[in-house]
Amino acid sequence: MNVYDSWRIAAMLNAQGMVATKNVADADIIILNTCSVREKATNKVFSELGRIRDIKKQDAIFGIVGCVAREVGRNAFRRMPDLNFVLGPQSYHRLPQILQDPDSKLLNIDLTGLEKFDEMPQLEHAPTVSYIPIQEGCNHCCTYCIVPYTRGPELSRSYDDVMRDTMHAAETGAVEICFLGQNVNGYKYTDANGKIFRLSDLIRATAKIPEIRRIRFTSSYPTEMTDDLIEMFRDEPKLLPFLNMPIQSGSPDVLKRMNRPYSLDSYLEIIEKLRAARPDIQISSDFIVGFPGETDDDFAQTMDIARRVKYINSYSFKYSPRPHTAAALMPNQIAENIKRERLAILDSELNEIQREFNETCIGKTLTCLCEGPDKTGRHLIYRTPYMQQCIVAKPKNDMPAIMADIKITAANRASLRGEFVKD
Repeated sequence: MNVYDSWRIAAMLNAQGMVATKNVADADIIILNTCSVREKATNKVFSELGRIRDIKKQDAIFGIVGCVAREVGRNAFRRMPDLNFVLGPQSYHRLPQILQDPDSKLLNIDLTGLEKFDEMPQLEHAPTVSYIPIQEGCNHCCTYCIVPYTRGPELSRSYDDVMRDTMHAAETGAVEICFLGQNVNGYKYTDANGKIFRLSDLIRATAKIPEIRRIRFTSSYPTEMTDDLIEMFRDEPKLLPFLNMPIQSGSPDVLKRMNRPYSLDSYLEIIEKLRAARPDIQISSDFIVGFPGETDDDFAQTMDIARRVKYINSYSFKYSPRPHTAAALMPNQIAENIKRERLAILDSELNEIQREFNETCIGKTLTCLCEGPDKTGRHLIYRTPYMQQCIVAKPKNDMPAIMADIKITAANRASLRGEFVKD
């Protein structure tokens, strides 16, 4: 979501006659787009702001947008008096105001709805992989999560607005569409005639656009994985056979304290339905270790669910207390050294599962999407249908194909190696 927001902010500033620079010391306006899901990210923001303050031009405007801005609010000006603006994730379309009056202290952290999507200009040239937000906010209120405070309650964009952005992306260079939302599969929009649109409707309509070759979405919530969406994996080949469906913990007791209202049996039943609909589908997940009150047995159950599902690519984190969340006030907070040890054990298991899956791909031919050259310029980086990175020698004479059939020749935990399949 922040990548998309940053693209739109840049497009808005371009429309104001500004151009990007990679040198902070040359910039007339400097914007940090921020995430507050974990405490470490918030702390990094103010460390970076101090660095910027020391090297920026004296009259340069600088400030923060996004979730940290919403989290800290007016306190941001107290911690960093040189800031010019603090804009929440629903308010960054107000940046032109600060350009008109650089000496003002612009603060707007209201959760005002979806106006920013209407007021921000479209990208002139869409990236090959284009992110299309379809909803923001979340109603699930997991006890560890700050998103309901920083992004607000769930709001779904209109079907027509989403498809307008999708068509524009397709017409200006997009090959892959990734639908975004804090609770993306909870998308639900009712039009003036009472017709209800779900994520499956967006996928079905997008698949009809010839320029679009691949479709995916993130991040999904287990109880929102409805049958109509599962059927899309069966019926629509453009929908990638890859899904991130976070479980967070394998312990029923921990899930209850997290306010994650699904059982392990119901979660596993969804996995079974997905694999029945699309036998080649692969699943990734998110995990939190060291949640308040997590016992050795609770952690062992998390390890068990990781082995049973065999997630091919997962994100795992130590629990991080966040303000405005119930879990931050819970008793039995876990010591950092225990969280660190458990995370290392889980990461080792997840890495081994990922390596084993990658090795099963050796000898297979996969249709992959080009992301561009690697740092050396001698290789191209492609992305498989399972979102693995695949490195291929750069052709000497031919322009690289955006989509190419690649035979996998080697694999490790982090990436694949391959070669182009010749006609």
